[in-house]
Amino acid sequence: MSSRPTQFDDLDRKIITALMANARTSFAEIGAAVGLSATAVKRRVDRLRETDVITGFTATVQPSALGWRTEAYVEVYCEGAAPPRRLAEVVRNHPEITAAMTVTGGADALLHVRARDVEHFEEVLERIRSEPFIRKTISVMVLSHLIPESPEAGASQPAPEDASDVR
Repeated sequence: MSSRPTQFDDLDRKIITALMANARTSFAEIGAAVGLSATAVKRRVDRLRETDVITGFTATVQPSALGWRTEAYVEVYCEGAAPPRRLAEVVRNHPEITAAMTVTGGADALLHVRARDVEHFEEVLERIRSEPFIRKTISVMVLSHLIPESPEAGASQPAPEDASDVR
């Protein structure tokens, strides 16, 4: 993301809001809603992409349709001060980790994990725990999403066919 803040106006905000609600909305439809031509909307979207305000377009998919039937959040506690760069390297090696962030509080990081089933989740957890600088983990399984239309409720990639092949 850009290091300096990007200036944008109310029309940009309306365009972003429309795209966040449905990224497949045409520039003509957005233009009609915000009072611009389709060409003007496209120019603004191009500028918002160039300045990393808009970082991509995705489809939200029901996780179970892609084989992800188990979901959890994992608190990670490290020995000493594990740098975020090292944690980022670790999480990139686990395709089941769909989001990861450093956090305040007792834990050093919080991971969002999706797995095919509980056995697959356990295998993923053991791989995470095998990292030499990870002291402990605390897991919380997701039972249901109270806001089913939230991005966290969707999946961004299919579950691997065989967990042993994703190391």
